[in-house]
This record gives sequence, structure tokens and C-alpha cells, in this order.
Amino acid sequence: MTAPARLEVPSVDAWLAERRRENTLRVRRVPLDALREWRTDPETGDLRHRSGRFFTVEGIRVRDSSLEFDAWDQPLVVQPEYGVLGLLLKEVDGRLHGLFQAKVEPGNAGGTQLAPTVQATRSNYTRVHGGLPVPYLDRFLGTTRRRRGRILFDSLQSEQASWFLAKRNRNMAVLLAPGDDVPVLPGHHWVPLDDLGPLLRRDDLVGMDARSVLSGLVAARLPSGPERPHHDDRELLSWFTEAKAGDATVRRRIPLREVRDWVRTPESIHHCEHRHFAVIGVDVEATGREVERWSQPMLAPTGAGVVALLSRRVDGTRHYLVQARSEAGCLDAVEMAPTVQCQPGSYAGLPANRRPAFLGEVLSAPPERILLDTVQSEEGGRFYHARNRYLIVDVGEDFPLDVPDRFAWVTARQLTTLVCYANHLNVQVRTLLTLLGFAAADETAREAEQ
Repeated sequence: MTAPARLEVPSVDAWLAERRRENTLRVRRVPLDALREWRTDPETGDLRHRSGRFFTVEGIRVRDSSLEFDAWDQPLVVQPEYGVLGLLLKEVDGRLHGLFQAKVEPGNAGGTQLAPTVQATRSNYTRVHGGLPVPYLDRFLGTTRRRRGRILFDSLQSEQASWFLAKRNRNMAVLLAPGDDVPVLPGHHWVPLDDLGPLLRRDDLVGMDARSVLSGLVAARLPSGPERPHHDDRELLSWFTEAKAGDATVRRRIPLREVRDWVRTPESIHHCEHRHFAVIGVDVEATGREVERWSQPMLAPTGAGVVALLSRRVDGTRHYLVQARSEAGCLDAVEMAPTVQCQPGSYAGLPANRRPAFLGEVLSAPPERILLDTVQSEEGGRFYHARNRYLIVDVGEDFPLDVPDRFAWVTARQLTTLVCYANHLNVQVRTLLTLLGFAAADETAREAEQ
């Protein structure tokens, strides 16, 4: 088999720099009422595309006594259709290569990022926008015979449930059959999966959708050998089922104009205390995309977030602390989430009992306890410059195993089993799982020194 052109890490930088020069992006803030092809519903105040497709911005009312805030209203994005996030893989001399694309999204911090082979909503690939067809889509949709490859990962996975209502995308990884040499189109390139570690440790380089798909490939990258989980799989699933069954969250969609504590101006819809995020309007011009100009509303966070896993060894096996978390847009009550997942700025000035559990342990962790620390961008098609600091913090073996009921200690191997199923791991913990599997060289070296 002819080996595909391999991109070393410096070459990835050069390729992305070339794509940035060729694929320009201009994003301009505009008033919400100036968004072309979008309108404000006169009765509800909801933001809708004139086609009735893509997505809407609506309101939701939430009541949940288990969270820091027991009741609130907020806007959120309603996008009921499934998209496809698909990564083509090719094995050359025993090494897996992924066919990534250099994709620019209006909300990306830093511009062009690595994306999976296919990253498209149903409205995109059915060409509601009248643009070009999505390349390589036939490798992921249709019968297994038409795909002409082996499915390594195929699961409906959620996205940010704090900002999306029941949003899911089909995450897929397909290994091409030997001799099936697909053409490499402009904007795409084969990248060895072994080289992703340094790229993932870089800020704002590997996009959220690529990280989500890669989480389904982590199992093969974990060290072999026995492990001793604190909770066996049946106990863990029972804990998760109990959290779902006991969830008392009440969610009700409401007209956007009825959302309490939010203010609409010509420029944005924002929280009255300027916490959380704002809904803004943007006008976009981009080359190298199916459509080269469009307008849309976006959610713009008021500050960077912190997403962290606390970690310790239990009987010689490294464990990670996850929580069963309820969010405004959760499709199935709760999902497993990182130990901490929040925007610290939104809790400024609030008493300790109104701040997320374990946030203090994360923010005060000394450098020698931080196993992984990187800033990653979230989905750039709906969110504007949404960035989170992702951390894994070793709390040491003196940290108690006895934790609040909604938390549980799990191993990386257990997470790789759960990621195969829908609505088990949220998108933030899937990113951390990908970082564990592909960017954990620093952790391994650190532990070897301990």
C-alpha cells in the first residue's frame, strides 16, 4: 500500500497556516434585527431562520434543587436535527492515520482548526442553504456495504446541554478497507493519530467535534494490563441509573420574550447581571465553505470556563472523579460530567454554598499536582469564542474516597466503555477522555518520576 503523505507536527502548522491564508474569514457583529434571513417571531420573541430549518433561539425555565441555582430561566439553542461527525481512518504500516480537514467556523478562537473528515448538520448536507455538497458524506451514511470500511465507532453523542436543547450528533469513525484510496480533497490531509498528542496540548487547535469523535478511539490507546476499579461496572451503572431515576429537574420551554432576568437590546440578549453568556448577531464572510456569506445568532460566553477532573490512585489504579450532572438541555435527565464544569466568573461574589463543589480544589492546585492543563475551544458554529481551560488535577491518595452521592470514582477504561453509548458521557468529559488517551505523555512521565 502506498503510504499517504505524513504530516509531522511542524508540517501540520505549515498546512494550517496555508489554509488560513487561502480560506479567509471575516466575522462582524451586527444587531439581532439586522440578521439576514433571520427574524424575531412577533408572538414569542424567538429567533428563527426564514427557512424554518437550521436552529432557533428560544427560552427554557428550569427548576432543579440539586444544583447551585435551584431555579432559573435562560435562552438556549434548539436544533432538533442530527448532524454527522465522521472521521475516515487508514492503516499504513500498522499506524492509524485520520483524514482531518482544516475548518474555519465563525466562533472559533484562533480561526482554522482541525476538524473530522465530515462535520455537517442535516440542514447542511441536505443543502437547505443552497450551497455545495458535503464531500465524503457517502462514506458515513447508507448501508455498511456502501461505506466500504469497518466501523470502529458509531454513537449518538450529546453536545453542550447548558446551551443546546437535547442536541445530538452522530459520531463515527470508519476504517477504510486495504486498497481503498479515497482522493484527498483540498482542505483535507492525513494525520497520524500518534502525532495528535502534541497538537491536543496546544490551545485552540483541535476542534471540539474532532475531540468528540476521537474519544471513541481511546480504548485502544490505554496501557494494557489489569486494573482494580473502585466501583465495578455494575455498581457504576447502578449509581448512574439511580441518579437518572431520582432526578427531579423540571424543564419547560417558554417563549424567549418571557425569559426572566434577561435583557434584550438591539445588540444582544444578555443576563441582567452580565453573567453566563449573551446572544449576539454576526455577519460572516468565508472562503472554502459550502456557503461563502451568511448571518446568524450566536451564544457568546461572558468568560472562559474551567473543566476539570480530580484524580487519585485507588489500590494502584488511577481514578477520576465524575459527577452525574443535570443541565438545562439534557435529553435524558443527567449525564456523567467532569468533577468541575463551570464559568468561575458567573459565581463571583456568591456565597460558598452557591459555588460548584470542588472548584476550590481545582483553582488552588499547585503546579506539581496538575497532570494536564490546556485551553480548548468549544463548538464554533453556534458559540462565539467559547473557551474552556481543561485540567486533570492529582489530589493525592489522602483525598477521601467518600464523596457526595452525585459523584463517583471511575477509571479511564470504564470511561472508554461508557463512551460507546448515547447520553452517558457529556461532551466536556469526552474531551478530557480524548486528552487522556492522546495527550497523556506528560502524565505518564510525571507518574514514572513519583
